[in-house]
Parts: sequence; C-alpha cells; structure tokens
Amino acid sequence: MRPPELHRRIPLPSAFFAVLCAYAFSLPVKAVDYVKDIKPLLKERCISCHGTVKQKGDLRLDAGALIQKGVHHDLLERIASTDEDERMPPEGKRLSAEQIELLRQWIASGAPFPQDEVIPKKPSEHWSFQPVQSPPLPASAFTHPIDAFVFGKRDAAPQANPLALLRRVHLDLTGLPPTIQEQERFAKSGELNAVIDDLLVRSEYGERWARHWLDVVRYADSNGYERDAEKPFVWRYRDYVIESLNQDKPFDRFVMEQLAGDEMPDRSVASVIATGFLRLGHWDDEPADPAADRYDQLDDIVSTTGQAFLALTIGCARCHDHKFEPLATRDYYSLIAVFNPLQRPAKGRTELTLPVEGTEVYAWREPFAKAPETHVLVRGSPTRFGDLVEPAVPAILVKQQPQFPSGEKTTQRRLGLARWIASEQNPLTARVMVNRVWQQHFGQGLVTTANDFGLMGAAPSQPELLDWLAHWFMHDVRWSLKKLHRLILTSRAWQMSKSTDSLMCYRRLEVEAIRDSMLAVSGQLNPKRFGPAMKPGIPKAALEANTDKEKVWQPSDEREASRRSIYAFIKRGLVIPMLETLDLADTVSSCPQRQVTTVAPQALSLFNGEFVNQQARHFAARLQREAGNDPEKQITLAWKIAFCREPTRDEMAEMRMFLQDQPLEQACRVILNLNEFVYPE
Repeated sequence: MRPPELHRRIPLPSAFFAVLCAYAFSLPVKAVDYVKDIKPLLKERCISCHGTVKQKGDLRLDAGALIQKGVHHDLLERIASTDEDERMPPEGKRLSAEQIELLRQWIASGAPFPQDEVIPKKPSEHWSFQPVQSPPLPASAFTHPIDAFVFGKRDAAPQANPLALLRRVHLDLTGLPPTIQEQERFAKSGELNAVIDDLLVRSEYGERWARHWLDVVRYADSNGYERDAEKPFVWRYRDYVIESLNQDKPFDRFVMEQLAGDEMPDRSVASVIATGFLRLGHWDDEPADPAADRYDQLDDIVSTTGQAFLALTIGCARCHDHKFEPLATRDYYSLIAVFNPLQRPAKGRTELTLPVEGTEVYAWREPFAKAPETHVLVRGSPTRFGDLVEPAVPAILVKQQPQFPSGEKTTQRRLGLARWIASEQNPLTARVMVNRVWQQHFGQGLVTTANDFGLMGAAPSQPELLDWLAHWFMHDVRWSLKKLHRLILTSRAWQMSKSTDSLMCYRRLEVEAIRDSMLAVSGQLNPKRFGPAMKPGIPKAALEANTDKEKVWQPSDEREASRRSIYAFIKRGLVIPMLETLDLADTVSSCPQRQVTTVAPQALSLFNGEFVNQQARHFAARLQREAGNDPEKQITLAWKIAFCREPTRDEMAEMRMFLQDQPLEQACRVILNLNEFVYPE
C-alpha cells in the first residue's frame, strides 16, 4: 500500500497545472493523437489499477473525460520518477522516454480527446452480469425464432444441398457419416427434421457430445507430472457424461451432480460418480511443497468451476485482486472455502477410490460436517494467512448471497454453491451453455470467448438472441439440451449453404470425428460402449523418450482399438500422436474450443500413418466385397460412403486413370486424405 498522501485527489485545473506548468508548458508542444498514441498506452500500462474495475487513488484513466476530471497532481513526476517506491506503474518495465514524452506533449496541449469517446460502463452494468431477459421476437418473415433474430426482415441465403445437409447433421450430432442405407432413406423422404429426431435418440449422440464437455472439464485418464499414473476408474465419469447426455438429463441437474452429487438429497451412485469432475485435474503425487500443492489442487477446482459453468477467470484472483475483472481475492477464497472440506483419497503416492454401494468411484471425499477455516492467502502464499472468509459467490453477481446450509455428514457447502450456479437467478450458467452449443454447431459462438464472459471477454454478436435462447432454455424446455439442439438444427440459419454468406465457419472436424469416420467407412468401427479405455497402437518412435518403453503403453488388439475415439486412453505425458498432431484439447485446464492448426506433421500422419493405411486396406476390401471388381462401381460406392454423394464426371475420370497404375488400396488412402473427408461440407 502506498502512503495516503500520494493518492490525494486534486482537481483540474488549479493544483495540477500549478505543478506542471514549469515542466510541461515550458517545452515545445507536438501534435499527439489521443486515440492512436495515448489511449493504447494507458490501456496497456495503467487501467489495471486505474480503470473501471479499480480506481486506486480515486483515479480513472480509461476515458479522456475522466482524466480531465481527476488527474493526480504528480502524474508526470510519478511516471518519470527514479524512486522505486514512487514510480508509476509500480510493476513491470518503466515507461520509455518516448512514452513519457508522448504523455507530456498530450498534457501540454490541453489533454484533448474525442468528445464522442465512450466512457466504459461500471462493472455492475456489464451485459453478462444482468438478469437473463426474454426479448420479443423481431418482426420477420421467418417464423422460426432463431431466423427471426438472425435475418429480421431480410431474405436468408439459399439452403444447402439436401445430401450435404444430411452429412452435416450426422457429423454434427454423431460424429459419423451417414450410411448408404440412411442416404437412400433420406432421398425418399426428404424429411430432415425426422433425421434430427432420430439422431438425437441414438447412443452415438452422447458419444459425440460428451467429448465437447470433456474438453471443457479437462478430462484425461492419467495424472500428468513425472509418474503420470493412471486415474483409477476415472472412465466411469466419462461414461456418466455420455449417459447423461443420451438421457437428456436437464442441464441444471447435470451441473448440480458434478459439483455436489454426494450431498444431494436423492444421492445415487451416478451422482457420486459425477463428482469426479472435481478430481479430473492433473495431480503431483510427489510434491516438493505439500502445502502449496494442496492449494494448487483447490485452485484447479475453483478455476475450472469458474470457467466451465460461469465463464469467469476467477483463478486470476488467487494472489491479488483480478487486474481486469471485478473479482476480488476475497471472492476467490470464498470459493476455496466451499471446496476446502474435500479430502483426496490417497495412500502415499497411490491414489485411492471411494467405495459407493459396491462400484469403485474416482472422487474426492468430504468426511466431516465441520468445515476447516479458510483464510485469504496473502500473495497466494500458503504460509501467510490473511482474513478469515466464509463460503460465498462472486459479489458482483448477486445482490444477496445465497444460503449455504449446514449438514450432518458433510458441510453441504458445495450443494449451496451448486444450487445457485444451476438456478435461474444466476445470470451466467444458461447463457454460457447455450453459447457452447451454438459454437459447436456453427463453428463460432455468439460470444467468441466461450470461457470468458467477463469484462475482457468478447461481447455477444447478437445479445438479444443469446438472451432469448438462454431464457427459452431455462423456462420453456427446462434445461433440455436435446431440445436446444433441435431448435438450432431446424433453423434456416444452420441449414444455409456454406458457399454463401452464412453464419457457418469452415472448420475441420475434430480428430476424434476424423478417426471415427475412417473406421466407419472402412467397416471396422467397433460399436462397443463404455468401460475401461482402449489403447490404440502408437509408433515406437513415440516411446523412445520414455524411461519405461516396454510398459508405458500396452496397445489393445485391433478390434478393441477400433472403438470410438472417446474411449481412447488419454495419457497426459504420452498423447496418442495422431490425436496430438490433429489438435486434441489441452488436458491441463479447461478448453473452450479446439485449436485448428495446419502443420506438416498432420499431412504425414494422415497419409503415411499406420492407422490410416490400415483403414485404407479395410476400405478397399469392403469396396471389393460390396461393388465387385468393376472400377466404376467401386469409385461410385466409395464416394457415396465417404462423401454422401456420387462422383462428378471429372472425378470419375481421374480416379479411373489412377486405378490403371495404382491398387484400390492407394485410391482409398487418397480418399481418406481429401479435404472433403475431414470437413463437414
């Protein structure tokens, strides 16, 4: 803390100009552009302490009008000071001589700024902190509510080709291309809505969409760090997510089970398994500092909870008040207090499970109803205790704190938090989940920063639509994800052709959908569901750096390894090369959206990798079985299976010419590497 006298507020123009006249106005004045030169500098170096969130010394520097009303009398002196206790900004590099001169010249010229400059709103006025409203539908020729918001009174772009839509919806909902039989059935009926309804009740839907949620909750099958031991029975959590989605479990219930399934009145084996969410993070089984490690584990839970359900970067307030968001250190440790009663079952370096009605469950345990004290840690240090805190949610989000009940067997603190997060009074949870679903269907969310709805996150491109969807999701369909999918997929906005000016982003399929599609078209996909993870074969070169090359990865047989990719073992210290090369999600922290990179190893993996060559051989054998030896029939069948269409005249000619010199297996390898195969359309 700086002495109070250094933060005296002296208004312009009296004292401020009295101090600066000799310094500023005695030097030549140059033209300085506030928007180009001054505002970016203040934003980069000053507003974390003197902006909308914080106003140290009662000073705001995030708008020209505010600066004129309250500039400190010693602004330039503090910026130019060589005294480490005096200089501003107090952290990081000093301002350069050129930057100081820009500020001096700007002030000397009267500190001009655009009169139409927008003054940032107070944090409490931020859009995502406001109650969810249900705005009226705009006047439109479209009766579908999404289309009414998206298009208004203008016309929509043309609808995509029906077979292209069929392939798109299959890949969207199941991650698998439509079979020949499904294509023929659709060609007769043309009923896309019936296809959507059919896909939503298939088991493959849960396997596809569970992977999106597993990205958000940083799922992996091992702990990471040096030993990277397997998490025992963690796959039960993965199966819980798949089953919950297939059952269309209301999302508010889904949230509550993961945070406090063991504390719910109707507690079940499944709800306890759901709390595995809290234990999915990486874990150091031999920490150098056990006290710091304990808070690292709690930080993982608080940070992931904040991002997954609230889209808030609350973890940044661990050591100090958040620099850019209205989240105080006290807010952070109030959430730590919610989870502090948890204990990790372990015996030395070995993790233990919890017995729950005879199945073993990978979860924390809360053995006592009395909670330990939780203190703010000064600068995040586990040896420097500050103020005592009680359970609470971030103050910016509530006018009155929710109740945190006390229990007989556990503290019930997590249940209190879960009830608030999953409530209609919370302005964030429904908006966040609706945005995640929109992002997966369109390639980009209405809010492009899916894990950050705070002041530094992106504003929604269509705020009225986002609010309408969130309100509809909570009130009209009672948190039903399947009904949300159906609403989106039946809109003209989603069914538009990507070749026109549509909302759709061209986006490569995730690696799991690419791998699963290859297995599907080759005829090798093993439909086995649930249970322990399988381990596909990986190149020996990937094992060379491991100290235990013989035991670190025992591959499954080909049949077991041909299961869907969601059942593949995700080892943090040894990621399956094909998955890693094609942008598997980060498993250390919550992943809001997959990166989509384009690098040379991807082409090598898809063209020369053993898995792809293996599937090309199976694909060729399938074509010979089903189409005989006629090259034209083989090519036609291959196109229908892989692309949901017949080949064009030019494609047929080129492939027939190719088959004159190359075996069918090589033609199949080419097909699996075409852009059309790895893009939904």
